[in-house]
Amino acid sequence: MYGASVDEVKQDGAEDPQKLAEFEARIARGEKIEPGDWMPADYRKQLIRMISQHAHSEIVGMLPEGAWITRAPSLKRKLILLAKVQDEAGHGQYLYHAAETLGISREEMVDMLLTGAAKYSNIFNYPTLNWADIGTIGWLVDGAAIMNQTMLARCSYGPYSRAMVRICMEENFHKKQGQEQVILLSQGTPEQRKMMQDAITRWWWPTLMMFGPHDTDSPNSPLLVRWGIKTRSNDELRQDFVNQMAPDLMALGLTLPDPDLKYNEASGNWEFGEIDWDEFWRVVKGDGPLNADRMAARRKAHEDGQWVREALAAYAEKQQALN
Repeated sequence: MYGASVDEVKQDGAEDPQKLAEFEARIARGEKIEPGDWMPADYRKQLIRMISQHAHSEIVGMLPEGAWITRAPSLKRKLILLAKVQDEAGHGQYLYHAAETLGISREEMVDMLLTGAAKYSNIFNYPTLNWADIGTIGWLVDGAAIMNQTMLARCSYGPYSRAMVRICMEENFHKKQGQEQVILLSQGTPEQRKMMQDAITRWWWPTLMMFGPHDTDSPNSPLLVRWGIKTRSNDELRQDFVNQMAPDLMALGLTLPDPDLKYNEASGNWEFGEIDWDEFWRVVKGDGPLNADRMAARRKAHEDGQWVREALAAYAEKQQALN
């Protein structure tokens, strides 16, 4: 079954009640599902959607930070940012490989991204307007990603789970680097503090949107939880993020753009206002600040790399002929 297409898997007894019961029993025991194992067609379909979307997010996510590599304020910051962007490219590679074990090719996934058939994280459709945005992305955006990815490191599909273990270790470095930058700028000159506050104000709500819609509005969540792909809900993860970040940011003298934010001693949670879901869905549908620019950049990169793919294919064909 390894390398089989989704259509082939659907024809391979995907609706067999006994096989489904055995499959779900394995997940209940905490076993990992591997590429050669039987799995329901919808399990495979959901994993392809999630993993490819995650891979696309890593690749598109290189763009907002990559724009600042040449404008970093010091050689140290330039090297840190360059290494981080390189890590994100590597994360995309891990994830594309994990998705390929489900029978979809890299070419198919990239084509789905470039044609708009596949999505990537909304957060990368917002601009990086100043240097403080880079620290904010590191602490807030990567911090939110780690919460979600730590959950996925325990998911039921082996290749995805193992890829996430390595990615989470690297993302933790990114988070710490971002935290350091936010602390330094928030305690810096008046101009630096103002720049840092502006970044937090602009990125707070889009970061909360990263966790996805409310559980009641997420059509895929029940199936993902049932099959162990997700082990926690969107709202649970979002609440944990606010509980962690709100007091830390306010301790630095930064103000969060939420007049409803307050600590509830009874629940031990930070209560926060409602997300602008109209904005969320508008960006999902392609009408965000930089949706068109991000896709134009990816299409140009794909076209510019055509000669490399052709050269590699020609070399591989020649080597095969020699062997």
